[in-house]
Amino acid sequence: MARLELSNLHAEVAEGDEQILEGVDLEVQSGEIHALMGPNGSGKSTTAKVIAGHPAYEVTEGEVLLHLEDDEFGEDIEIDEDQRTWNLLDLEPNERAALGIFLGFQYPAEIEGVTMTNFLRTALNAKIEEREELFEDEEDEAEEEDDGFESSPMEGPADEGEVGVAEFQGILQEKMEQLDMDEKFAQRYLNAGFSGGEKKQNEVLQAAILEPSVAVLDEIDSGLDIDRLQDVSSGINALRDEQGTGILQITHYQRILDYVEPDHVHVMLDGQIAKSGGPELAEKLEDKGYDWVREDVYGTA
Repeated sequence: MARLELSNLHAEVAEGDEQILEGVDLEVQSGEIHALMGPNGSGKSTTAKVIAGHPAYEVTEGEVLLHLEDDEFGEDIEIDEDQRTWNLLDLEPNERAALGIFLGFQYPAEIEGVTMTNFLRTALNAKIEEREELFEDEEDEAEEEDDGFESSPMEGPADEGEVGVAEFQGILQEKMEQLDMDEKFAQRYLNAGFSGGEKKQNEVLQAAILEPSVAVLDEIDSGLDIDRLQDVSSGINALRDEQGTGILQITHYQRILDYVEPDHVHVMLDGQIAKSGGPELAEKLEDKGYDWVREDVYGTA
């Protein structure tokens, strides 16, 4: 189990003085689904990007902590007591990802010439390698420096990394079956020529492969027809049910919450979480909009 904790988080645009986050407090536990809702410009996507370490934003106050249990990564990595809480603001984006943070993009990039299979295996191996470096002690590091090549340089690029090609094919097939995805996806170039729904399914597949402790999904439901919405929702539920991933689902609309039922719903206004509740809060927002929240919290619409 892991817990992501945002405490009094303030952030502004890095190249400018525009303050966006004004004291965000939020906790997301592994196995929980949180919906973060709010009007345009309220700070939802900024929150997601700050968690992931996007360089366009500068944190001016507060903390983003990730709390881990000693068995978070199984038997392969032993987590000492002094390594169970990490301040993500001290880490690079790749280090945050290695510790179990995943950001699903609202507008995934298209990359010609890179197959889904190669991209996903490279990402998985990079995460494993980075994680091992974060937790290895100085003695282990010194031993590795004396060992020379980790593997024979004759093996070539196809065999580099902790997870080889054959093993990864098995992992990929299992995850695609779990998400009910067509295996032909794997041989296509990354998001190239994909429909909007296919791109969003691919984001969920990436999360399934990387097995994060907490996945932040930024408006993954935008632009989806009802069939794709159901497919993507099934994938999100599988992340929680099959892998125990905690989900922070950023959305404008209640409709995805008909298929991905949240444990907690939060309303963001003016860079702060103004109100929290259960699934019924999302239904009330769908019916009445956000003005009633502003009036209820601030005494004015």
